Amino acid sequence: MDNIKLEESFIKTNGVQLHTVMAGPQSGPPIVLLHGFPEIWRCWIKQLPALVLAGCRVIVPDQCGYNLSDKPKGIKPYRVDTRVEDICGLIHALEYEKANLVGHDWDAVIAWMLAIK
Repeated sequence: MDNIKLEESFIKTNGVQLHTVMAGPQSGPPIVLLHGFPEIWRCWIKQLPALVLAGCRVIVPDQCGYNLSDKPKGIKPYRVDTRVEDICGLIHALEYEKANLVGHDWDAVIAWMLAIK
């Protein structure tokens, strides 16, 4: 992990700002890792080296309501369809037409729903 450069960014999407950590070559195939409850982006820290060494552009957002990402009030920002739009917007904000998705725990639902969409 010591020789992998992590890039932190705040990306505006779907009306919220998501704290996002990225690593790997920008030209690599994008892979978005979605954490579960009550985790944050760091739950993927052990998987990052293998993915970066495989040439992937790894994108790991803190979901809405977690860690350094926005924490809007109300229920709507945390509904599945809204969170799917958050990640869809994140992928487009990074100028990708499509990306590989990996979801853990509750956010596996987000990954499945986005894949269906």
